Amino acid sequence: MNVSSIVVQTVPEHLESVVADLKACEVCDYHMHDEKGRVIITIEGKGVSEELEKLRVIEAIPFVYAADMQMAYSEDELDEQIDFIDNRDAVPKILNEADVDIDRVVYNGDMKKRDDMVAFANEFDSAKLREDS
Repeated sequence: MNVSSIVVQTVPEHLESVVADLKACEVCDYHMHDEKGRVIITIEGKGVSEELEKLRVIEAIPFVYAADMQMAYSEDELDEQIDFIDNRDAVPKILNEADVDIDRVVYNGDMKKRDDMVAFANEFDSAKLREDS
């Protein structure tokens, strides 16, 4: 199970409406807000893809100007990833090849340039399967 905190931003004149809509929607848990229009909520999901679906619902609420994940925790995925990291080579196999074609090396570290976060989440969720093959 994943749990992520999200900061939702609106403007003060729409704050009460946004808070009411967040409390009424069934995809998040409301925690607090301030007078500047910042609202703290959490979402839960079985994986990153489910959390992104819930984030899209929150972003669609009228007068929500931004909804950004701030912290994420996944006990099950964390344990799986620790086991995965502990039981594999520190350097990916492709980088140990003497004549590696540079076009085969894919860098996935720049999240700011991600246009399709759902596709990235699906790719991330299946990373273990790809590495094992």
